[in-house]
Amino acid sequence: MATTSNHHHSAAQALAELLDENTRLTLDDLARACAMAPGWVSARVSEGLIQGEQSGGAWHFSSTTVIRARRMARLESTFEADPQLAALTTDLMEEVTDLKLRLRQLEATLRSR
Repeated sequence: MATTSNHHHSAAQALAELLDENTRLTLDDLARACAMAPGWVSARVSEGLIQGEQSGGAWHFSSTTVIRARRMARLESTFEADPQLAALTTDLMEEVTDLKLRLRQLEATLRSR
């Protein structure tokens, strides 16, 4: 059981490090995080479905891009979704998350009055 606990702790720690806003991932890092080939990431970048910064001939991606790319990869793999459809669905999922957060903030403000 200690192994499972240690695994969950190390996985949680790795996720926290990954989601650090200052962390920048290479194209290969992003591909590994999504369990996809680097060509999958390159294709999504050229189609404008994943945003990154190019410097010195190499691509770099933020931690928020990791979340988006993983969702897209999961949708494409699970549902055999077209990349454009996976990106649109991911956009909608992100919007719903943002709206839920704003609703909770508004509810908290109204309760405090």
